Amino acid sequence: MYKASVITVSDRAFSGIYEDKSGPAVTELLKNQGFEIVSVLIIPDEKNEIKKALLAQCEQGVHLIVTTGGTGFAPRDITPEATKEIIEREAPGIVEYMRQKSMEITPRGILSRGIAGLRNNSLIINLPGSPKGAVENLSFILPHLTHGLDMLNGKTE
Repeated sequence: MYKASVITVSDRAFSGIYEDKSGPAVTELLKNQGFEIVSVLIIPDEKNEIKKALLAQCEQGVHLIVTTGGTGFAPRDITPEATKEIIEREAPGIVEYMRQKSMEITPRGILSRGIAGLRNNSLIINLPGSPKGAVENLSFILPHLTHGLDMLNGKTE
């Protein structure tokens, strides 16, 4: 069983202006797929806070870290930039596939700027902030993640 963490990046959810719905939706999907959820966080759209949260999860040996939010065009949408600063290797095929599949549902999928990458034995994936978009995008890639996590953690030949 792989460990997973979910990090919602949203100033408004962090300050209590609205309820985070994407984090719980993604958490439920991961639980249903057999992941052990070790952390569910809500943090503001601040680059240092995002980096700090991602690094803490990597240091704790979390295998899969998914973020929701901060991947659009708004001035404070900086989740991909923060993620890029802490990953050691990119995994572009993951987000390319998510965007491709997402655009089959909505042309707005082209506007997602999320990235995916590796740090140590952790895979970090940026998901959209909407509950529907986050769940759809994660659902597209979940069937393939176990093999990737197996390779990342030395469990395949």
